[in-house]
Amino acid sequence: MRSRRLLWIGVSMLLWAAVVAQAAALTREQALGALEHLDPAARIEAIERLAVIGRMADADALMRRLGDDDEDVRDAATQAIWQIWSRSGDAAIDLLFARGVEHMQRQEFDDALKVFDEIVRRRPAFAEGWNKRATVLFLLGEDERSLRDCDEVLKRNPNHFGALSGAAQIHLRLGHLEQALGFFQRALKVNPNLDGIRQVIPLIEQRLRAKERTTT
Repeated sequence: MRSRRLLWIGVSMLLWAAVVAQAAALTREQALGALEHLDPAARIEAIERLAVIGRMADADALMRRLGDDDEDVRDAATQAIWQIWSRSGDAAIDLLFARGVEHMQRQEFDDALKVFDEIVRRRPAFAEGWNKRATVLFLLGEDERSLRDCDEVLKRNPNHFGALSGAAQIHLRLGHLEQALGFFQRALKVNPNLDGIRQVIPLIEQRLRAKERTTT
């Protein structure tokens, strides 16, 4: 009997702690305001809260934190933006999306393609559905189709640095150096933390200069 009472007390304490934590959580408006807080820890708290409750429009506010002075803030902002982008606003679509991502992780690309085909058909306004399909098509070697899907992403989300860098990689694979450079530069302008792209850009510029010398 005593053990049951202790168990009940323990469960009650856990439930109360959850209620207190929920009550103390930042509202969306508070989190958006705290993005400009002087304390990096407060900015990170706000970013992590928006990762959970933020709307698609809030990703644009988080973009400013990609240039934050604090590295941890920049990393948190990047992760939060991807989390927000990956929510469609439709629970059924989100379940399909998770299934498609799982297929991708297992390298079951044909199955993933079928899932993202369905998502794009049912929720064409969902930019990340197009982006994931573009990624799968790239992995399947369908470069032209992947580029078309990148265009669809950017129509809906011009700041999608994933689609910008993805389009750049496709153009680079196709030998379209000028187009690749343009997309890489756009991606880096949106997200200055893409260090791999920062290293690739000078190499492309060097190749373009060499190409120009051989044609003049």
